[in-house]
Amino acid sequence: MPAKSKSQQMAAGAALAAKRGEKEKSELKGASKSMVNSMTEKELRDMASTKRKSKPAHASKS
Repeated sequence: MPAKSKSQQMAAGAALAAKRGEKEKSELKGASKSMVNSMTEKELRDMASTKRKSKPAHASKS
């Protein structure tokens, strides 16, 4: 599942780092905090590896 925005891609990267033990889970904020608990490492890896080119800064809610 590719990221829909740059911020979503960055949150997935932070959650992936925490899941791998490279970052403390207590350092996470917002979406990345919930992603680490609700997504598998493979899902996070797929979302974090999305290309940022032509992605909006934030996804629209519609």
